[in-house]
Amino acid sequence: MTHHHPLKHADLRQFTGTEHWYRHPLVRAVLYTDGARHVAEAGGAYWLLDEIAFAQKSEPAVAAEEFQTWTLTVREDSTATLACGDGNQHTVYSKEIGYTDFPLPEITLYYSNSVILLPSEW
Repeated sequence: MTHHHPLKHADLRQFTGTEHWYRHPLVRAVLYTDGARHVAEAGGAYWLLDEIAFAQKSEPAVAAEEFQTWTLTVREDSTATLACGDGNQHTVYSKEIGYTDFPLPEITLYYSNSVILLPSEW
């Protein structure tokens, strides 16, 4: 799939709610919004939605948090850290990503009530 519009932070501000809900194909209890879908499509990052969804099932510390912040921080060498916080500056889970071509240096997504969304959609 060719993307004519690469992901930019400015584009994310247009998402202030969602018109559609998308069900994660493997973790059926998890939904995501138009904004999260845009990040996945324009950023080539469906894997990022997968990481958030899978952690709900495999990481008890993550599943225990009702509200979660997920921040992907990409370094210049194309490695990254994906960290889950509790919304109060406490990290409850972190994972190193050996390689990513994600186009932004950092992005944060929220997870609440079984939905992955952009902060602007909160």
